[in-house]
Amino acid sequence: MSVLKSVATACVLAVATHASSLGQSLIRDTEIEHMLRDYADPVLDAAGLQPADVDLYIVADPTLNAFVTGGQNIFLHTGIILESETPNQLIGVIAHEAGHISGAHLARVGDGITAAQAPMFVSLGLGVLAALAGEGGAAGALLASSQQFGALSFMTYSRAQEASADQAGLQFLEASGQSAEGLVQFFERFRYQEVMSNARRYPYFRSHPLSSERIANLRGGATESPYYETEDSAEEMARLARIQAKIYGFLAEPEFVFYRYPESDQSLPARYARAVAYYHDARLDRALEEILSLLEEEPENPYFHELHGQMLFESGHAADAIAPHREAVELEPTAPLLRVNLAIAMIATEDVAYQEEAAQHLRVALDIEPDNGFAWYQLSIIHERNGDTALAQLAIAEQSYAAGNRPRAHQFATRARAELEVGTPAWVRATEIEAVSLPTASELRQIRRQQRRN
Repeated sequence: MSVLKSVATACVLAVATHASSLGQSLIRDTEIEHMLRDYADPVLDAAGLQPADVDLYIVADPTLNAFVTGGQNIFLHTGIILESETPNQLIGVIAHEAGHISGAHLARVGDGITAAQAPMFVSLGLGVLAALAGEGGAAGALLASSQQFGALSFMTYSRAQEASADQAGLQFLEASGQSAEGLVQFFERFRYQEVMSNARRYPYFRSHPLSSERIANLRGGATESPYYETEDSAEEMARLARIQAKIYGFLAEPEFVFYRYPESDQSLPARYARAVAYYHDARLDRALEEILSLLEEEPENPYFHELHGQMLFESGHAADAIAPHREAVELEPTAPLLRVNLAIAMIATEDVAYQEEAAQHLRVALDIEPDNGFAWYQLSIIHERNGDTALAQLAIAEQSYAAGNRPRAHQFATRARAELEVGTPAWVRATEIEAVSLPTASELRQIRRQQRRN
């Protein structure tokens, strides 16, 4: 059995089209991630945290929720992004969650996200394909089931912790020169949740219980800030609107998208949403018409080029997808997911002329995101095509280790180490993975049972 066929059996594959088909899943998208980092980093810096040490995760779920868990990890449901009326409201929520991190409110809670921290990801069409099945079929690698993610949001904070996070959030917003009015507005919009039964509340307000007293205290503190009347710029409002349209276009059924963004609406967000909805509705001509109109308006927008390339690639036109994906990379060269997109298109053509360039894009992406298991998997495809079986096995070891699959990482690192030249960087890396992923006795028994079955 080849290394690629072997690893294919370990991947859980699911076509990622609508959130309803996947339940709660993590998604990756460069455009959305950049916006959220722009929102979060000043707040995290003001909190005395290292922004690079705080991971932001986007959960494909329309319910209103955000939470922190597993140390310095902030999870934001797409529902909370869609429900935010202004950037300041969303920033306020992030500031509150940063308050929970800085207050060490999770110190007494067990770490429940071992699986969720695996750096594999789901693609809902949001910017990057998550996996290839081995025969060229695009699919999303399911990171975690809805049951696993349900376990992540079990935390219910005490009133004291909520008050502490509120006050900390106010301090972080003021220290970063931002208004706290958005946070107050957000809570006031959902004040009615206070009188609802716990079962009927949004998930966010089950773990972050509201009270009139709490909101009053929050407003009192917010109005004392010299930045209280600072408003979001028109540019930031427009940016949030297009992100919301993009999310809605990908996660809602096309008929709902067309109702919310009818043809009579020729705004940029509406065309963005319809481009995605037409594509999901198998109306490629209309989808391309919309995305090309967006590119005509903003020819240097890397995310429009990315979406154009994705449409072509997923429609079976891998060679045609290369040019728009290449343009996206040239416009945003530090975005690893854009480079992975380009590499995928090149690999799918099976044209040897593209292999070295594809490998280089994957290496750059891995320099930025060394735990991107999917990029390692794609690199293994190139190594095997080049006849470098040992390097392919090492790449699979890297992928498995990144995904938290220690027994598999050990298995492939051992194979790679046996075939690599002693003392080379690849041999040293295989030795490291082999050592740190040594299986337990029970895991060894499972491996042996699996080997006997095969």
